[in-house]
Amino acid sequence: MYFTDRGIEELVERRGEEEVSLLWLGERLREFVDLNPEFETPIERLATWLARHDSDDEE
Repeated sequence: MYFTDRGIEELVERRGEEEVSLLWLGERLREFVDLNPEFETPIERLATWLARHDSDDEE
């Protein structure tokens, strides 16, 4: 188990029933990077991966 799995598990447990928009998620990611600029690169990679995730199936 990766250390990040704990955070992911907490997210699912606390908010797993909620529905959110990608606009909301994008705003939260921007807010997080504003507060934690040292995480800009990993957040950028995550956002890019999420944006392109389904496009790999189309190729």
